[in-house]
Amino acid sequence: MKVVNPATVMMLHVALGGQNEETVFFVDEMRKRQVPFDVIGLSYYPKWHGTLDDLRDNMHDLIRRYDKDIIVVEYSARKEAVNKLVFELPNGRGKGSCIWEPLSTWEKFFDNNGKSNEWINVYDEVSRKYAIGHK
Repeated sequence: MKVVNPATVMMLHVALGGQNEETVFFVDEMRKRQVPFDVIGLSYYPKWHGTLDDLRDNMHDLIRRYDKDIIVVEYSARKEAVNKLVFELPNGRGKGSCIWEPLSTWEKFFDNNGKSNEWINVYDEVSRKYAIGHK
């Protein structure tokens, strides 16, 4: 909490990555209730949250409306594309991504014997492209 440490970054997580109307409604309701937050976190699962274009358009609109940074804090599929969208948001407003449950989702990193697979290599490329000091 900010009372304990004013430098603490607080996230508002919205599980509607590509659904702009619903996301805006939720964020507006949280603002009406004076819920403090510094960054907006989004979940993105294509099965439930629309296309990559929907995700991109939602992130751009949220930045414009609320002047907040964005993190895709829960996703699994379309790893390269999701990271490209978030890290290429205007003015450095995309702060990163967090894969959700890399052991048992659609594109899990390890087989049932614990051996890593090709999906783990995606993050070497993401790091080369977007990590601080690698640009």
